[in-house]
Amino acid sequence: MLSHSDLLKLKRWNTPTIYNGWEAVTKEDRLSVRCNREETHDFMPQMGSMVGYAVTVLFEPSNKIHYDDSARKWSEYRRYVASVSGPKIVVLQDLDSPKHIIGSFWGEVCSNMHKALGCVGTITDGAVRDIDEMTNAGFKAIARRLCVGHAYSVPVQWGIPVTVYGCEIQSGDLIHADKHGFIVIPEEDQAYLLEAVAYMDGNECLTTIRAARESAGKSLSEVCRSLDGANAEFARNTAEFKKSIGR
Repeated sequence: MLSHSDLLKLKRWNTPTIYNGWEAVTKEDRLSVRCNREETHDFMPQMGSMVGYAVTVLFEPSNKIHYDDSARKWSEYRRYVASVSGPKIVVLQDLDSPKHIIGSFWGEVCSNMHKALGCVGTITDGAVRDIDEMTNAGFKAIARRLCVGHAYSVPVQWGIPVTVYGCEIQSGDLIHADKHGFIVIPEEDQAYLLEAVAYMDGNECLTTIRAARESAGKSLSEVCRSLDGANAEFARNTAEFKKSIGR
């Protein structure tokens, strides 16, 4: 598990940059990345990225049978959330989604409650409401859409694998998310992640991006030669970095 200070450093980067770092440290094929396969909607893009460990929950607001004994379910669910190390991101699978979204788990009350339990935000394939109040609570929401009501809102199951936006997530998974979507960082790829993110960002700036921005006044053939050289340098630098960390 990464230190809290390392998590705060990761939060300074956007999620595509985190992906670039992951790509440099993983031994798996890049197509194995665990991320959203469908479009997400960030309702608080001004809050930047969020990073944390997943707490998972299933929800089916259209089914009133789940509302039986709701006080006990909420109490047990809150104790589950409290038991997970933070910072935490609540990953909520709405069993009504996407065709029959009827109610939101999230609003002013639930966001403040989860904030008190150490959660920084949510990723849900369902809906959210009370966006201004959730923002005021400092609770970030990535969701499919907005809605008005909460219907029969109660946690159904928690601490189990859930699937949102085509990606399976388990409780305890490390997640980085922003307006672009989210990525799950496997435990075996976390050790050098922060170093890789910073290195790959610098590598881009010092090679391909610099060559592109220094192209003013050059002919197109000169620009192409310059970019060819920069791309080759980028690849060499990346290979050297991977070698230095045993990848």
